[in-house]
Amino acid sequence: MRGDDDHQAEMLLAITPDQLIPADHPIRRIKPIVEAVLARLSPLFEEMYTERGRPSIPPEHLLKASLLIALFSVRSERQFCERLQYDLLFKWFLDLNVADPSFHASTFSKNRERLLRHEAADAFFAEVVAEAERRKLLSADHFTVDGTLLEAWASLKSYRPRDEQDPPAGSGGRNPYMDFRGQRRSRDTHSSRTDPEARLYTKGAGQTAKLCYMGHVLTENRHGLVVGVALTEANGTAERETALALIERCVSGRATLGADRGYDTRDFVADCRERRVTPHVAQHDHRRRSAIDGRTTRHPGYAVSQRLRKRVEEVFGWKKTVGGLRKLRYIGRARNGLCFMLTAAAYNLVRMATLDAAAT
Repeated sequence: MRGDDDHQAEMLLAITPDQLIPADHPIRRIKPIVEAVLARLSPLFEEMYTERGRPSIPPEHLLKASLLIALFSVRSERQFCERLQYDLLFKWFLDLNVADPSFHASTFSKNRERLLRHEAADAFFAEVVAEAERRKLLSADHFTVDGTLLEAWASLKSYRPRDEQDPPAGSGGRNPYMDFRGQRRSRDTHSSRTDPEARLYTKGAGQTAKLCYMGHVLTENRHGLVVGVALTEANGTAERETALALIERCVSGRATLGADRGYDTRDFVADCRERRVTPHVAQHDHRRRSAIDGRTTRHPGYAVSQRLRKRVEEVFGWKKTVGGLRKLRYIGRARNGLCFMLTAAAYNLVRMATLDAAAT
């Protein structure tokens, strides 16, 4: 029997967004963790704002919104604000009522500097890691480190000589044709007009050079959770230098550190051993002498670390596809670093929710 096409809208409904979210929706396991973390950060949020003036958007809303952007692959902050107007799941996650209006996209840009100044994203990520530790999900002895290139929000056409006053005129209007053939472009003489902190870099021979940053993560080997993150300039030594900095910050006591062949250098191996960290670094092939010898490879734990270190690629894959970081959204290392850290926190929350569901 064909139903009637009734266009009459119901009025005065006594309903909340919580009643419309399915009981088995995965985000229901994530929200309690986020609420507990934000509650512990309340003293920091109090310091961020003065007692006078017009009330601002709560920092809890901004952090939750950043998580939703990563969790649901929202393309931009403007698109998120448009979607918040009608998406009841987003309203529920931010503890808004059905009739509450969305906030303007400029709210993010106006408050991002405040979050950076008070290192709120760092504190939020640290609390997420601390929550994982309280749930006994972290390994204190075995870790993996790796880095990846993140394409900057800047075109190669913006990579111009530093002493050039104005770019050369060309055909094509807003997107003119430019020919770089035969030109030698160096970091010492050129920089991007769009994002001066981005660097032209290629990770291997025969690969395309791009303006990019380098993202680094340190994961523990028990469940593959991220315990340390950093965004740095893209250069040939950034991976090893940042790996040592992450060890200093996140590892205490004796531990093992898995890594790929890019970390197989004598200096890095020696620096790890000075910090009482055993470098389980993949060895170079027979054409190049390795800094890792039989003292390390003869132990069964070395093979285990080499197998488990592949999990770090899952983090990068999630951040670039679901998290939307294949191409960065912001200008400058500080803003992109904040986004990179919050996306790592979102990955941990998804992983923790998955582990929680498997345990019940």
